[in-house]
Amino acid sequence: MRIGTVTEIKPLERRVGLTPAVASTLVAHGHEVFVQSGAGAGVGLSDADYSACGAQILPDADAVFAAAETIVKVKEPQAVEIARLKPHHVLFTYLHLAPDPEQARGLMASGCTAIAYETIVDEKGGLPLLTPMSQVAGRMAAQVGAANLLAPAGGRGLLMGGVPGVAPAKVVVLGGGVSGFNAAEIAVGMRADVTIMDISPAKLAMLDAHFEGRAKTLLASRGALLELLPTADLVIGCVLVTGAAAPKLIRREDLKLMRPGSVLVDVSIDQGGCFETSRPTTHADPTYVVDGVVHYCVANMPGAAPHTSTYALSAATTPYVLALADKGVERALTDDPGFASGLNVKAGRIVHPAVAAALDLPPVAA
Repeated sequence: MRIGTVTEIKPLERRVGLTPAVASTLVAHGHEVFVQSGAGAGVGLSDADYSACGAQILPDADAVFAAAETIVKVKEPQAVEIARLKPHHVLFTYLHLAPDPEQARGLMASGCTAIAYETIVDEKGGLPLLTPMSQVAGRMAAQVGAANLLAPAGGRGLLMGGVPGVAPAKVVVLGGGVSGFNAAEIAVGMRADVTIMDISPAKLAMLDAHFEGRAKTLLASRGALLELLPTADLVIGCVLVTGAAAPKLIRREDLKLMRPGSVLVDVSIDQGGCFETSRPTTHADPTYVVDGVVHYCVANMPGAAPHTSTYALSAATTPYVLALADKGVERALTDDPGFASGLNVKAGRIVHPAVAAALDLPPVAA
């Protein structure tokens, strides 16, 4: 198979879809690998690193799309990339289509087969290709939240962990999944006063056992959340409904309950955000203020740590890339129903039920 990766063009996105080690493995399996010149520069990888592994360096994205059958990326394709897709292409990347009807329409019009990292499931029902980036985003969420609580960033002027004689910041984490767990772990490590909310009693029991009293747990409900908002300094939103748009847990009118300079960090922004006032931002301009509350809603948070993120993601995607290359898309998906759950677009149709529902489209079988 002919497999290609290109330079990511989303603003300040420096990750790369294939590392030289993965390229080397693909070449060893008899496949051709095409890499856009400079694609790995954001993580310190040179064209020579890829060439040494047997990859072919091509001058631009147009050349890679023309040469490759399967395109392996990190972030959702931008408009200029969608225009390059043809019916014979297999696109393997994060898509997050639920809140993005324009991208969905473009992929359908292209006729390509699009497989989304974020809806692939494993044998235990986990999300193996979302997990590594959720770990990064969760850990970052506590860090950026702490930074934005400082006065120069527009926050309340609080030190996350306080000091002797002065109380730490109160942090509320919405969702106890992978990103929420990681956000809570870093916030606890920073000595914040942390409360984790989730709808699952079993998950709360697990979190309670893990943190051994260093974080509080609370069964999620709107009433319980409204009681916490007046004293919350930082709220980190980490809710996820696989393939679907995130539910809006904090409404515009709820912001009046919060103190000026409080901070919202929306890790769920890739799926539309879990705060009604959320809108995607970039690393270049990450925050804005609504009703005195600082909002951090960067849609590619792990892109700020491209080295860590690239290698963590690559380790997770490698078995799936190899399956696509060795077996072809039809057999790879047939052999692994969890992998087949990643199929979002095929032959001009949205075929993932949750994505179709979020886009208000009738469900179509793959």
